Amino acid sequence: MTSLSASDSNLHRNSFRSALVLAALSSLSHGCSSASLPTQPEEASLQPAVIRAFAKPNPEADATDQTSVETDETLSIELAFITHLEMNLPEQDVYIEREPGSGEVFRPTQGDNDMSALLYKTAVTVPHNPFDPAQIGPHPKGESFGMTLGEWLAHRGTGVYAAKDGAGTLDLEFTGLVPRGIYTLWHVFGAFPPTKPFSGTLKLPLGARDGSESVFTADEQGRARFRHTFTPELELSDVWTRSMLALNYHSDGKTYGGLPGDFGLNAHIPLFVMLPFRDGLR
Repeated sequence: MTSLSASDSNLHRNSFRSALVLAALSSLSHGCSSASLPTQPEEASLQPAVIRAFAKPNPEADATDQTSVETDETLSIELAFITHLEMNLPEQDVYIEREPGSGEVFRPTQGDNDMSALLYKTAVTVPHNPFDPAQIGPHPKGESFGMTLGEWLAHRGTGVYAAKDGAGTLDLEFTGLVPRGIYTLWHVFGAFPPTKPFSGTLKLPLGARDGSESVFTADEQGRARFRHTFTPELELSDVWTRSMLALNYHSDGKTYGGLPGDFGLNAHIPLFVMLPFRDGLR
């Protein structure tokens, strides 16, 4: 494994907190109520910023062009993971009971402000679909999740992705995780514009296709550091597809190789981050 040096003065790191909702959220998302989220986000919100940072800028590049800088050396991007509520989307794969005793649960949305609300799983797997408000619920109530909405939203993640000579390196730090919880990282792709009806996304475990390189465990304080180098490097977003990284929590303490698990039952996405367009695209 190779870790990135935050002190390397040759790396110009661009901050990246994506402001988009995309089809790739299917592997992570469901729709929210019509009062808080449109059935399909406006096109402008679906556009990831082109953010690439390199060691050697191209002297012929337009100084006013903030979208990309050419070089022959290292690409480095700072990553800031976010929750679905921070994107005005319903939280995915965790549910709240709005009417006690009803046996029904709903995905939390912007209107659910009780951070002490207990979370539940669903009794069945619920497919992801970020663009259908009906998918907020109700859904059949499963077992207790063992934490509150506020504790779930405490998940945080930041770090750096670097690429050079065809190899990629991730150096990530997470806090607010479930103590001793089992997590995996996923590279997710979705069509853009999204298909109608929505057809879902391609979800790949980070690194080896058997999922063996994507697994890590939080410590007693709910913290974890993930450092790994892999070949080939990550594919960034392009004209027809959007690319992202997603954090997956395994509430049953098990992982499932090249599959993320059953969303709502034993697989739960607390955080994601969009990757920018590859060089030369807007």
